[in-house]
Amino acid sequence: MRVVPIPCLKDNYAYLVVCSSTNEAAIVDPSEAAPVEQAVRAAKVELRAIWSTHHHWDHVGGNEELAKAFAPLEVLGHASDKGRIPGQTRFLESGESFWLGRLQVRTIHIPGHTLGAIAYVVTATGEAPVVFTGDTMFLAGCGRLFEGTPAQMHASLGKLAELPPTTRVYCGHEYTVANLRFAQHLEPKSADVAQALAHAQAQRERESPTVPGTLADELRVSPFLRVRSPEIRATLGIAKDADDVTAFAAIRKAKDEFKG
Repeated sequence: MRVVPIPCLKDNYAYLVVCSSTNEAAIVDPSEAAPVEQAVRAAKVELRAIWSTHHHWDHVGGNEELAKAFAPLEVLGHASDKGRIPGQTRFLESGESFWLGRLQVRTIHIPGHTLGAIAYVVTATGEAPVVFTGDTMFLAGCGRLFEGTPAQMHASLGKLAELPPTTRVYCGHEYTVANLRFAQHLEPKSADVAQALAHAQAQRERESPTVPGTLADELRVSPFLRVRSPEIRATLGIAKDADDVTAFAAIRKAKDEFKG
């Protein structure tokens, strides 16, 4: 399996996913058509589908133009996003599986950022799994709650956290440095966060993407997966006996207001 990040707009990523055995490919979240079309043609692959993680324009803006340029293409998204994802032809429910060449793809419904958000988990024999999380899970972060509730987002992140620790995480935006600065604000004593921040800053100084990360790394550094951390709770004044959703909501509110 080969995954090529394609920078789009200001800080978005689309992804070209290629089955190395068959040269068949899919595009995840093409916010604009031109850079994606250029990457597809340069890779000389057989584009089969567009996988949309949710309906926001900065993830689906290139759908219709690409569907015409590389027709026929399937355009996939969650069933509840019918009418909101341009060009959608397939309406997925959570847990559905399908194939891209010899790559097996499984979907997970992950509402919170939007109600129709969906992740695509891709596996190939002998390789670590890959997950495309859109704007639900960022490296060291999570998306704002535009349509869902804290309980929904907490549950959705919990579903993603159950994937194997070796899973490579490809998210929708280059927010990693800012997210890790917030994580360091919450857990200033964490060596894991300090190391991750230094690495992410070095990547960006080289103009390289910070993606992918691994789920194992996320479990060590993302405050949204560490709602039981005593240090985080102390920093934000969250009661030791507060339930996980209450803690998550407080962390999300603090991130919304963070200026660091």
